[in-house]
Amino acid sequence: MRYASAAPNETLGIDPRVAYFTMEIGLSDTLPTYSGGLGILAGDTIRSAANLHVPLVCVCLLHREGYFIQTLDKDGTQRDEPVRWQPEQMLRRLEPTISFKLDGRSIHVGAYMVPVKAKDGFTVPVIYLDTNLEGNTVRHRNITSRLYGGDDELRLRQEAVLGIGGVRMLEALRCQNLKIYHMNEGHASLLVPELVRHTAKRMGIAPNDRRVIDTVRERCVFTTHTPVPAGHDRFPMDMVHRILDPDIAALLSPEQTGAMREAPVPASPGSSRTAKAAKTATALAEPETETAPTPMLNMTLTGFALSGRINAVARRHTEVSRMMFGRDDILSVTNGVHAKTWVCGDMAKLFDNQLPGWREDNTVLRGALGLDPQSLLKAHLRAKIALIDRVNEIAKVRFDAEVFTLGFGRRATAYKRLNLLYKDPERLDAIAKDHGGMQIILAGKAHPKDEPGQAMIVDTLRKARKLKHAHTVYLPNYNMDLCGLMVAGSDVWLNTPRPPLEASGTSGMKAALNGVPSLSTLDGWWLEGCVEGLTGWAIGQDDFAPGRKGKPPTTTAQDKAHAADLYDKLDQAVLPAYVKRKQWASIMAHTIALNGAHFTTQRMVREYVAGLYFV
Repeated sequence: MRYASAAPNETLGIDPRVAYFTMEIGLSDTLPTYSGGLGILAGDTIRSAANLHVPLVCVCLLHREGYFIQTLDKDGTQRDEPVRWQPEQMLRRLEPTISFKLDGRSIHVGAYMVPVKAKDGFTVPVIYLDTNLEGNTVRHRNITSRLYGGDDELRLRQEAVLGIGGVRMLEALRCQNLKIYHMNEGHASLLVPELVRHTAKRMGIAPNDRRVIDTVRERCVFTTHTPVPAGHDRFPMDMVHRILDPDIAALLSPEQTGAMREAPVPASPGSSRTAKAAKTATALAEPETETAPTPMLNMTLTGFALSGRINAVARRHTEVSRMMFGRDDILSVTNGVHAKTWVCGDMAKLFDNQLPGWREDNTVLRGALGLDPQSLLKAHLRAKIALIDRVNEIAKVRFDAEVFTLGFGRRATAYKRLNLLYKDPERLDAIAKDHGGMQIILAGKAHPKDEPGQAMIVDTLRKARKLKHAHTVYLPNYNMDLCGLMVAGSDVWLNTPRPPLEASGTSGMKAALNGVPSLSTLDGWWLEGCVEGLTGWAIGQDDFAPGRKGKPPTTTAQDKAHAADLYDKLDQAVLPAYVKRKQWASIMAHTIALNGAHFTTQRMVREYVAGLYFV
């Protein structure tokens, strides 16, 4: 299905009907404007939008220092330094410059563009907003310097440039037929008051008039990505009034947001276990603008206030989000990945030969059950050799492509539980010894201010160095290139988030496209993708299933139970299956056919178009 219109904007190359706002986007490592999964998902979304001819324009920020380059000391202590790149040499500078009030004075915002093109030439433009312009103060020039850097004031200024500046830049670019503004998380929620202001002015009526509210609500879509509090920005209202344009700040007052916000839809009587877990996960259940001693602007609730459609990113995440926010109208669109980007070269050659048409229609991969088993195993071995060669080069070790290899590449933060595998190092080493050895490849950045996440890397490596048979390396500066090697070359993909805090997760989807099964706790996408023994293995039980009786486990009990089951699955299921090559080839084929074919952004974008955009 193709969705494009016939009259392109001269500057952008299309006539966009959807504007997709995201704080970060990962298109390639040469464009270091992403930190991790959220940005990579945005990049995959844009690629699939181009393939499907969705008339979409993406708006993000130009992070001149990227996120950061990670290096690790011998003990695993993380060091970070800015990325050095020259956007002027890689991106096309656009002509318009817009301005708006920030900190009581005008800030000027320019833009660069990179076209994301489908094979047939259809283009989805990505607009990068830049404040490093002559005429701006040093403070304002540095707003778009570093992704997720600085303090709350810098974050609020960044989000003002993205939301307010983004809407005005699209107006300057004459995107006159936009129907939908899609907020990829709350970072872009300040586009809401800007749209209210613009719509009220155009209609010649008050901003809190129901006609304005209904008009803007019909145009806004919001995707929430996490139940973790750090993923939902909050700013003190005194800071909001001090930094933002008074006309915009006035539209964020409790009175105005109350006028904009419809009464929450009562949550249905679901699982009390899930409700308790959601309440524990975040304090977002009540609007802080009305109840907190210090009035706060909650960016998620601001985006919710005027979004006609809201979605979570997996079925379980939808349940959790409905409980968190007390509304049953949150929809579910499970995330995906861009198949062509994440299928490694050797596997792509196999698919081209035996499953022609898979690039254009990812569901063709359902035919993977008919792949020649030996060809499948050989394609994976070549991918594994490429990974092992890179590991040996970076880490100066002697890993062997014949040895079972476990891969783990995630952001290093507490709830991802990087260290769960090392809960009982002696048992892990004994299992590795009994099964002829094991290689473990770890990677992932901790946010520069996430001290517990950084400490977890140090603690994990301290325990790993004592092992004699479960050999571990931690590869620094996890990026798209390294991710591609790991998800294709690992034998099994490990994922150990603490339920129910994993909204979706996409690394295991990338692995599945390459026939790599997952070993994961039952949360996020894995609740939908796990077919025990066929697409991978579950760690532990679904402690938050609707109707499950009893109290949710404590974190200590959960960690203990999950670690024990992780070791049992490795010892009794995963490693015994790995040595039975015919059985392993069948597991790989089922992983591709059942998960690789389904968990794609091709399917995801179609669901957005049909269920959230053009409804």
